[in-house]
Amino acid sequence: MNVIYIHTHDSGRVLSPYGYNVPTPNLKKFATDATIFTQCYTVSPTCSPSRAALLTGTYPHQNGMLGLAHRGFTMDYSKHLVNYLNNNGFHTVLCGIQHEAGSYLDHEAGANIIGYKEDITCSNSGYRQEDLIIWDQKNADKLSKWLDSYDKRKPFFISYGMYATHRRYPDIIDDEINENMVKPPYPLPNNPATRRDHARYMTSAKSADICFGKVIQSLKENGLYEDTIIIFTTDHGLANPFSKCTLFDSGIGVSLIIRVPNSNTKGAVVDNLISNIDVFPTLCDLLGLQKPNYLEGISFAKSFEDHEAPTRNEVFAEVNFHTSYEPIRCVRTERYKFIKYYDTSYLKINESNIDESLSKDFLLKNGLSEQVKYKEALYDLYFDVGERNNVIEDPRYENIKIQLKEKLEKHLEATKDIILEGEIPIKKEWKVNKKESKQASSKDEGDYVSLGR
Repeated sequence: MNVIYIHTHDSGRVLSPYGYNVPTPNLKKFATDATIFTQCYTVSPTCSPSRAALLTGTYPHQNGMLGLAHRGFTMDYSKHLVNYLNNNGFHTVLCGIQHEAGSYLDHEAGANIIGYKEDITCSNSGYRQEDLIIWDQKNADKLSKWLDSYDKRKPFFISYGMYATHRRYPDIIDDEINENMVKPPYPLPNNPATRRDHARYMTSAKSADICFGKVIQSLKENGLYEDTIIIFTTDHGLANPFSKCTLFDSGIGVSLIIRVPNSNTKGAVVDNLISNIDVFPTLCDLLGLQKPNYLEGISFAKSFEDHEAPTRNEVFAEVNFHTSYEPIRCVRTERYKFIKYYDTSYLKINESNIDESLSKDFLLKNGLSEQVKYKEALYDLYFDVGERNNVIEDPRYENIKIQLKEKLEKHLEATKDIILEGEIPIKKEWKVNKKESKQASSKDEGDYVSLGR
């Protein structure tokens, strides 16, 4: 059985299989022949930590990927899924983005560091960030040609990664998208600036969908569709304020759609809790391979036999560094979420941890800098889907608060979380903004704690 891992940047669940009016028809059609997981959550809502967790089956505080790879953070690559599959007879191929080793645009170095046997990624030189969706399209064509000539002597593992829907979005909105008739996803307000911003996201998502469709069609034309486990996912929520780099569901909620040949649950929906750290052990079970002993995830392979099969009772997530230091931990059950902010000396908004955008500009003009974070927060997700009503002091929730605090503390202790030792020391090789920094890409050296030199 082959495996293809298709992934976008920063898409959350804002795609048509999850009910959003986003032009992704190829993905929606695929979802009718696959299994949709509606309650999958990343263990970290920033790019490299999320991907490192999925691809090692360990938490960021265990694998070392506490921040972004292109800012100097690294991990133990011997535990990467690619090396595990290399050792189990797979031919591993990188096509496009990876974000676990060095710069995500330096695909050749990343492939070598991680251990891919083959890198078929096209050159991305000469593109503006707004135009990198063209690179995605060229990589989709390159992968299709590779599949045409695949010799089938070994099973393959292919990582096809797209820049879309990363910022900066295309600056020309697709002709079929009327920016006046789009609705920005929660928690953004609906106004001309946020509508234009979301229309540009939709343009990027449409390009990703075209690329996805090309790859799926190529698998079918080459007789590989029924011999391949197909995984579609993303790393975290949209790059909007109060989404990416937060532990709200708008930050940690991710799409996960998997097609397993001969599955009983094609076209079904799994509403049980899943963590993206569970993908690695699930693949082991589906492929009949022995699980490495370092995995922290829980296999959900039985979900492909019965969509109501039990999975897990809670998921955990964390933030350490994005551009600035912002240590946060949470535990989420089906109904409740408890979030704890560990840097109580800075409970303002870490503005550099929010990507630059029209939506951020609008909120900055209207008081974003004056917003604050709670030291601790408890949300009843049945009655407060948007996580805006903190009931941590409500006596009706006292027992829930105690239970979730205990669950989180046990998790931190069991996984030897570095946060239990206090403030995480910043290494000189990491590029880290000051907490007060306004922009991630500031040219003022005074805006950085460390420049990663």
